[in-house]
Amino acid sequence: MSENQVGEFTQFHQNAALKLIPGILLATVLTAIAIYIGTIPWFINMGLGVLTLAILLGIIIGNTLYPFLKSTCNSGIHFSKHYLLRAGIILYGFRLTFQQITEVGATGILIDIIMLSSTFFMALWIGRTFFQLDSQTVILIGAGSSICGAAAVMATEPIVKAPASKVAVAISTVVIFGTLAIFIYPWIYQFNTHYPWLNFTQETFGIFSGSTVHEVAQVVAIGHTLGNEAENAAVISKMIRVMLLAPFLLLLSGYLSRAKVKNCHAHPQKSPITIPWFAVFFIATAGFNSFHLLPESFVHHIIAIDTILLATAMVALGLTTHISAIRQAGIKPILLALILFIWLVVGGLIVNQGIHHLLR
Repeated sequence: MSENQVGEFTQFHQNAALKLIPGILLATVLTAIAIYIGTIPWFINMGLGVLTLAILLGIIIGNTLYPFLKSTCNSGIHFSKHYLLRAGIILYGFRLTFQQITEVGATGILIDIIMLSSTFFMALWIGRTFFQLDSQTVILIGAGSSICGAAAVMATEPIVKAPASKVAVAISTVVIFGTLAIFIYPWIYQFNTHYPWLNFTQETFGIFSGSTVHEVAQVVAIGHTLGNEAENAAVISKMIRVMLLAPFLLLLSGYLSRAKVKNCHAHPQKSPITIPWFAVFFIATAGFNSFHLLPESFVHHIIAIDTILLATAMVALGLTTHISAIRQAGIKPILLALILFIWLVVGGLIVNQGIHHLLR
């Protein structure tokens, strides 16, 4: 390569990098605002975590001020939505250790697997058969309801290649029904305390909450109102669900790759599988974290950086989401999410009671 070609190549990449700065700066400023709002007690008590607040703030700005800034900021916003998201999912592994699995035992693991798989397949069946929703919307809503809310929706988006509007619809269902859970679950626990028709302790109710509520922040909010034992069990159960995100993404990627080849009427051969490498690195990060090789204070700093990365990706998603597109989605996605929420509560009670009865 000649000196002129090297110079042109370098100049091209410098210009491309400079184009990213305005969008990344805008997303960073909005992320800082969302993080500040997330420290306000009212929002904490409502279980509205930083990620939820970030996308809501992004949607507000995206439908008011952002159209005037889009030409300048679009490159940086796309970068934030794509690359910062993957980096955030990988670093999310530092929130988990394999030791957490042993703390809830086989009972908690089995409950999480049953609830995740049943909720997701129910979403596929009902969403396609009764509501005739497209596969992208159904998969995103199913992932958000069955695994870990907004983070699962965002992690699934690169695999299904869904537009921002469908991602926002799926996340809005997490916000609606996850917020409802914050009020319903403590009421169920208090009602059962006065009328003990279900065999629940604080620990077992915590596992029930962790295995069925959408967001980590919502699980923490519920557990905190019930007591330390319930909160600890709820968070550990929820973290195991989060850990199941990686194998879920790998299986989903393999399934979609095979379906794509089949639909294209390819010649009989092994279908190529698009491996979501960020999911593989997510598992590797959790495995590395299980050895506790890094100082705890350093891990806390990594988690703080991870929250910023994920929140920035959420802001970027919100900025590219149009309210009109969400309205066009109609009532069907909300009805699907409502049915899944009812299953998570009622079916979750049945599954939790049944598994605890069988394995006690």
